[in-house]
Amino acid sequence: MKSTSIVSLETLSCGAGWRNYYFVKLLTDEGVVGWSEFDEGFGSPGVGAVIEQLSPRVLGQSVMQHERIREDLFAATRPGAGGVVGQALGAIENALLDAKAKTLGLPCYELLGGKIRDRLPVYWSHFVTWRAGRIPHYQPEIKDQSGVRAIAQEAVERGFSAVKTNIWRYEQGGIVGWAPGFGNPFAPPLNVEKKILNGLREHLATIRDAAGPDLEILLDLNFNAKTEGYLKILRAIADQDLFWVEIDSRDPDALALIRARSPHPIASCETLIGVQQFLPFFRRQAIDVAIIDTPWNGVWQSMKIAAVADAHEVNVACHNFYGHLCTMMNAHFCAAVPNLRIMEVDIDRIALDSTLFTHQPAYKDGHLLMPERPGWGTEPIEEVIREHPPIKGHGLMGRSRTQT
Repeated sequence: MKSTSIVSLETLSCGAGWRNYYFVKLLTDEGVVGWSEFDEGFGSPGVGAVIEQLSPRVLGQSVMQHERIREDLFAATRPGAGGVVGQALGAIENALLDAKAKTLGLPCYELLGGKIRDRLPVYWSHFVTWRAGRIPHYQPEIKDQSGVRAIAQEAVERGFSAVKTNIWRYEQGGIVGWAPGFGNPFAPPLNVEKKILNGLREHLATIRDAAGPDLEILLDLNFNAKTEGYLKILRAIADQDLFWVEIDSRDPDALALIRARSPHPIASCETLIGVQQFLPFFRRQAIDVAIIDTPWNGVWQSMKIAAVADAHEVNVACHNFYGHLCTMMNAHFCAAVPNLRIMEVDIDRIALDSTLFTHQPAYKDGHLLMPERPGWGTEPIEEVIREHPPIKGHGLMGRSRTQT
């Protein structure tokens, strides 16, 4: 067998409009390059620094022993496990998987037990949200209710069967988002007022009216309420036809209560790391769908989480709102995992995405088509990374404290 010793491991980043993209590049002594993508803008500053601190423990080891390397890194970081440390381990694991698969000349899904499906059912995520909330990065911009109707019709015309939106309302001829859980607006009590409820109902009705009865609508409430507020929202939208309502809560008992009173399926857990953090939610029957962030956890570890979910009769989805490399990392997970519900994808992209990666995801009739290329099936182009230096005010942390 060829030598597979790791000779270097480094991080790279580039500016991507309103956020940065972050990558791990791993090199073996045979010239095989393993890539992964991670993130620092979704509340996780410092992941890259952790990766750089851990890199000396990785050098000299074989990419074929990714489980051993991961366990060694976990042992070295056990007192601070989870958080940015856990995300750093996931990023390193994913680069190891890419390098191992390329060394063997195989797609990564073959390392996960082989693919179960060639076409992955997807939903269009941040539907309305990117075009209305991240102007001017996504086109065409949405500035009012007519723009919402237009994108709903566009989704149907493009063959998508499911979309996920957030909390929006229409005021004075415009469109206003509501995300106090992320400080937009700054409202720590997270109280849900009647104008939010009425606005959300109108927003969901606008999408349904424009798209027709067959489009599945998913609603993401994020961290934007407490238990009382989530229950108020669920009562207000009880008559809506929704695929699921997504709620972020770190209290499994509270989420179990919400699920028991919800007329809609509940999806959650996208900010958890490791089987142990997921277990209380499974044991309390708190969720209908477990959302796993495979860049945070590592795809190999994510398969373990999915297996535990399956043992509790729970299906899984992936958390995916990063660059194209993350999409393909998630795609290999979704292709191989038995208990898949649906895959999250961002269809709206910035212009850079078409030139930064060697291959873009291919979609047809609301499905992502799995490639058979070795590794993850795409990788960033270093020359393009260098042409777009990272920005300082990026991601959630780049939002002004006065922004509403």
